[in-house]
Amino acid sequence: MSARKHPDPCNHLSDYKLRHGTDGYKSFQNMFTCLNDGRIKIKLQQETTPRCSSHCSLHSNKRLYICLICRSISCSSHLLSHTQSNKGHDLSIDVERSELYCSSCVDQVYDPDFDEAVVSKHLVKDAAVVSGGVVRSNKKRRLSADAQLIIGSKQFLVDRREKWSFPLGLRGLNNLGSTCFMNAVLQALVHAPPLRNFWLSGQHNRDLCERRSMGLLCLPCDLDVIFSAMFSGDRTPYSPAHLLYSWWQHSTNLATYEQQDSHEFFISLLDCIHENEGKSKCLYKDHEECQCITHRAFSGLLRSDVTCTTCGTTSTTYDPFIDISLTLDSSTDRRKSRNSGGEPSVNAPMMMPTLSGCLDLFTRSEKLGPDQKLNCQSCGDKRESSKQMSIRRLPPLLCLHVKRFEHSLTRKASRKIDSYLQYPFRLNMSPYLSSSIIGKRFGNRMFAFDGEGEHDGSSASEFEIFAVVTHSGMLASGHYVTYLRLKGLWYRCDDAWINEVEEEVVRGCECYMLFYAQERVIQKAHKELSYQVISMADSFPFV
Repeated sequence: MSARKHPDPCNHLSDYKLRHGTDGYKSFQNMFTCLNDGRIKIKLQQETTPRCSSHCSLHSNKRLYICLICRSISCSSHLLSHTQSNKGHDLSIDVERSELYCSSCVDQVYDPDFDEAVVSKHLVKDAAVVSGGVVRSNKKRRLSADAQLIIGSKQFLVDRREKWSFPLGLRGLNNLGSTCFMNAVLQALVHAPPLRNFWLSGQHNRDLCERRSMGLLCLPCDLDVIFSAMFSGDRTPYSPAHLLYSWWQHSTNLATYEQQDSHEFFISLLDCIHENEGKSKCLYKDHEECQCITHRAFSGLLRSDVTCTTCGTTSTTYDPFIDISLTLDSSTDRRKSRNSGGEPSVNAPMMMPTLSGCLDLFTRSEKLGPDQKLNCQSCGDKRESSKQMSIRRLPPLLCLHVKRFEHSLTRKASRKIDSYLQYPFRLNMSPYLSSSIIGKRFGNRMFAFDGEGEHDGSSASEFEIFAVVTHSGMLASGHYVTYLRLKGLWYRCDDAWINEVEEEVVRGCECYMLFYAQERVIQKAHKELSYQVISMADSFPFV
């Protein structure tokens, strides 16, 4: 099986290409225009503000689409009616995003030929304006000789072609058909210090990979291509189609253009990396011995103490984790507040849930139900018990997943929790370590329990945030966006769109996944790469 096969198009796109080929795409090339922030949109030949052909309000904020067949403009509300009235007019182009959309499938679709039509004009334009000349071939794309990456001293390459000063590595990712869930996670991982250093230093080189040489799919190789593309200096939005296809082969049950969950994709992607490095198929097996980049970056250890409420005997187990899923603390919701009479208090002040409250809830002792009685060896019988979680070992990168989607088996219904969450940009995890939790249980006595405390250096428990994945909208029709923190500034990555935002915007979003890195990891990453000058001439395949 070829490692370079593209995802299959929808039936309507296949029918269109059988009838029209790529001529329709080429006819739109002169209408594509590249903005300063790297986005490519359609510039309509109208003096006035473009409007829906169905005469919607001029001030309507609905997204506009232009039909591939007749070039009629329709808003999102009237696009389907246009398709139903005109047979074969299923495909249109999103005016703002320059992405293909199938109104019959009610989804974005991906076609590499369309992708090539969008960016080809700008590639030719770029080659003409870069000083010193650009050499392009069917394999390599070379930047000017002074194009360098010096991450340690924070000397980021400024793209001379687009004339903007975003840090190197900021590049939009095209939506390939409801793939914002994938783009959001990729943006976070690309800027995670250990992963960035791993791939940019060639520790998984696609040119030397045995799997790729045998024509097999290799997801780490596809990630190698993405890291090279993101740090190449090119600002044209990139299409991670090969990675999507490789991931589909690993997760066949998720191989669809339908919207997926970013958290599920994150776990699945790390599992792919782990497995492709020749490890066991279980991400959580041999976690302590495994030296794959997945475990080196994200692997931590949880401690679970189950205590008999009769005699006080405690049974302790340890479980590895890649991320920690947190329940929103509902006790801070005004609707849960009650007055002295026990009735809900309408005038109770709204208290926003906090990350510290969620972590407190995660490490709080809870009484287990009667169906979870402990088989106590001391009592010789099953007894009621309590359970308390704590963190035995922290990973270099800490991913905190906020449970926003609830699924009720009894009601057979699902819902999204829209509560906002307060979270710090600097996080101290010391209160949630096993040494702290057990110390409180025994009256804060200053001694170690079962080896606890040997990993509790202050530098290991201090974290800085570097990425936030957010979810907006409804459960079945939401949208994922990532906010990245680079050089003290925040950037919003919304598929192909990237723009700088204020800190208040990030704090006000509905966070879904929070990515923190140990302070010493960030400092070490800068020092380790301070000597590396990476020429992207031999790192980026022109595909």
